[in-house]
Amino acid sequence: MAKASVSPSAEERLILTKKNRRWDEVRGRSLVTICAVIMIAATIAVTVFLAQKGLQSFTVNNINPIAYLTSANWNPTGGENASFGIFPFIFGSLAVTFLSALIAAPLGIGAAIFMSEIAPKFGKKVLQPVIELLVGIPSVVYGFIGLVVLVPLLRDHFPGIGFSLFAGVIVLTVMILPTVTTIATDAMRSLPNSLRQGSLALGATRWQTIRKVLIPAALPSLLTAIVLGMARAFGEALAVQMVIGNTRDIPGSIFDTAGTLTTIVTLNIGHTTYGSIENNTLWSMGLILLIISFLFIFVVRYLSGRRKI
Repeated sequence: MAKASVSPSAEERLILTKKNRRWDEVRGRSLVTICAVIMIAATIAVTVFLAQKGLQSFTVNNINPIAYLTSANWNPTGGENASFGIFPFIFGSLAVTFLSALIAAPLGIGAAIFMSEIAPKFGKKVLQPVIELLVGIPSVVYGFIGLVVLVPLLRDHFPGIGFSLFAGVIVLTVMILPTVTTIATDAMRSLPNSLRQGSLALGATRWQTIRKVLIPAALPSLLTAIVLGMARAFGEALAVQMVIGNTRDIPGSIFDTAGTLTTIVTLNIGHTTYGSIENNTLWSMGLILLIISFLFIFVVRYLSGRRKI
């Protein structure tokens, strides 16, 4: 006769359930830990490799690092008279970054205030999805539009040849505006509603509430949005390369041509011999880009730690 199956007792089922949950916890924790280790290892590997290559200009080729950073004479193909001064490119990178942030910050924060405080339903349903779609547009599209529309427009109505620092600033402003707006909108909407209600209950108008209560409360997050936009602008290469002119001189005005660290690296790295002095100096530019990008990250971390709400 076949033996009747014995069902597990309630205590056994409870023990089995606890074991399964514990095993799921171990698997989930292990998976997350592995992902974190891979990310940390990749970051360290990129940093070490770039540092090793970037420092060869100073350790192997004996280039003076002070002259490399402060000299305005860039002539890597000059033979015995070759010179490697990247100050014009550092100046160009910082100029387009700060000028584009200077324009994008008030526009982005103003749009965020409108979407979150003035017309919250319309902003959430219509404006914010449209702005978020702009983030996904490839940078080459922005650069191409700047090349065929913006550059001829500047050539016809402003001094210069159209290719200029101003063209790069406008393109970068349009590129980072969705980033600044989206993060600023999230910051404004994350504020507790008690701030608004308390201010209005004390007799403040809606604009007074926005200007004197909400903006100061969200200020660290708003500054974080601006810095993240600047970080994207600083590392952009292709779109800026198509409109800025890519010259080795310091621009005398905003309508003059200029060059940035990213544009010079992308233009010249494919035309150099691996391990040559010019190739090493371009790797050094990449190291400088990485260091400045780290500075942006540290600023973001500092601002995030100062959030009041």
